[in-house]
Amino acid sequence: MKKLLVLAMMATLLMAGSAFAVNRTGLSNNLTPVPNATFQFGAPGIASGPTTTNNDDSCDIGVAPAATLLLPYFEVDLVNRTTNTLFTITNVSRLPQIAHVTLWTDQSFAILDFNIYLTGYDVQAISMADVLISGLVAQPQGTGPTGAQSPIGALSAGAGTTPTNGSYSVALNPNFLQSGIGCGTLPGLIPQSLMALVRSALTTGVYGSCATAGRVHTNAIGYATIDVAASCTTALPSDGSGTYFGVAGGILYDNVLIGDYQQLGPAAAGTVASSFDGAGNAMVHIRAVPEGGPAQSANAPAATNLPYTFYDRYTVNTLGFPRTVDRRQPLPATWAARWIQGGTGAFATNFKIWREGVTITGCSAFTANGALPVAEVVRFDEHENPYVGATNVNCSPNCGPGTITLPETSATNTADTTIYPPMTGADVGGWMYLNLNNGGSANYSVTRANVSQAGGASNLGAPRPSQNWTIVEMFGNVGSSRLSVDFDAAWLGNGCSAATGTSTANGGVAIIGPAGGVLVCPAGNTVCTPGAAGYTGTNTTPLP
Repeated sequence: MKKLLVLAMMATLLMAGSAFAVNRTGLSNNLTPVPNATFQFGAPGIASGPTTTNNDDSCDIGVAPAATLLLPYFEVDLVNRTTNTLFTITNVSRLPQIAHVTLWTDQSFAILDFNIYLTGYDVQAISMADVLISGLVAQPQGTGPTGAQSPIGALSAGAGTTPTNGSYSVALNPNFLQSGIGCGTLPGLIPQSLMALVRSALTTGVYGSCATAGRVHTNAIGYATIDVAASCTTALPSDGSGTYFGVAGGILYDNVLIGDYQQLGPAAAGTVASSFDGAGNAMVHIRAVPEGGPAQSANAPAATNLPYTFYDRYTVNTLGFPRTVDRRQPLPATWAARWIQGGTGAFATNFKIWREGVTITGCSAFTANGALPVAEVVRFDEHENPYVGATNVNCSPNCGPGTITLPETSATNTADTTIYPPMTGADVGGWMYLNLNNGGSANYSVTRANVSQAGGASNLGAPRPSQNWTIVEMFGNVGSSRLSVDFDAAWLGNGCSAATGTSTANGGVAIIGPAGGVLVCPAGNTVCTPGAAGYTGTNTTPLP
């Protein structure tokens, strides 16, 4: 492969967008796949059209209206405000919705939650610097269900009425908690006594008496989740009571939210003087499957085809509902991420990586989420040369590369050879294979049905892979200009793909590539031959 020219690197930065794989991968061999779309064929190789288009029933993650939004990484300079993260929540439906926002440390300690009331087609922007420094969530009076606090447009449900904080909203959205949504006193300003605890947790790792809530760093670092909800609840996803997931007033399943973020900050030292970096991207859109309906009930849980879900480690409960009660799509474990580091234009790359932790309760336990193992990282240069870890563990027999760890959320530079393999060649670009599986946890569920509340091996065979998300942040100089862009890395298997072992690059047997292997449809296989009897392809969804 020819080396990248500066012009090509500029084009990469200017034209990069969200990259999502579109192949739906099969499950492990011990499961029977169920086709997502079945085609009837007339003449050989000619389709007359799908007989079903149940495409929502999928583990594939894309940018589409969702029930949960994940902001994988935020960072705020609490002293100078030179670094800030902004995010925006949009309700794409005509009905009012409630967005429940939870802020987490980089060791997955839930430190703050608040609710945003959205009228039909409403949009609300949040500045993390305003929240963390000033305690300002929205305008001083908050975002309540009144025309003054959250205006109602001509196309929105309730147009022409005079809304109050009473039964008006309940009547407009039948999935709201019918006894009252409790949104009359939403915060505009959060007291500084509480925000001081939040700032401490995000910078020093200390939250009140909990001394291991997060890791120590100068700027406030963490992540956020936003869930569509039935009421302005004060419950947390991590509270363990089940009230967030399994009772009226908890989360809902309407795929109606979209969201994006912008990361602002000063340029790295040694670059263009007085320059500024600014990049944005879509948040992670996590759909509910199936979508819609009222708040979950322990007496009438809705079934899902998903083998496990995004909130899996938090759905342990004594209320009798399934561990998949949240019905949110799980996230992938393996990724392909572009990198550029150095060269004429002084381009550089950070990977912003969110990971699923292994523990949920107990102050001392959160430290485990600060150093989660990484299964494998392989760096490819522009000549297709693979590079793995530089040093081996000192034991006999040879134990292979040392263990790489990353916390629940982080932004790391690809020049960091304690995480990303060093190179011996002169190339300044390429791509990384990231198998971010942390090896599993006893807090992960066994099955998707209400068979066991214990953790351990999943119905994917072996321990299920952990969930992750990867964002590529590229930045650098071109003359006197400064360029910066964020875009999602490409996932190589979705959240329902089985765990991948160590690749041949590290002495294992797994082949680096899309989940399912290549070729996905081997030649001569009748299910892969258009026009042949029994042709179904390999496009599958989770089990029913």
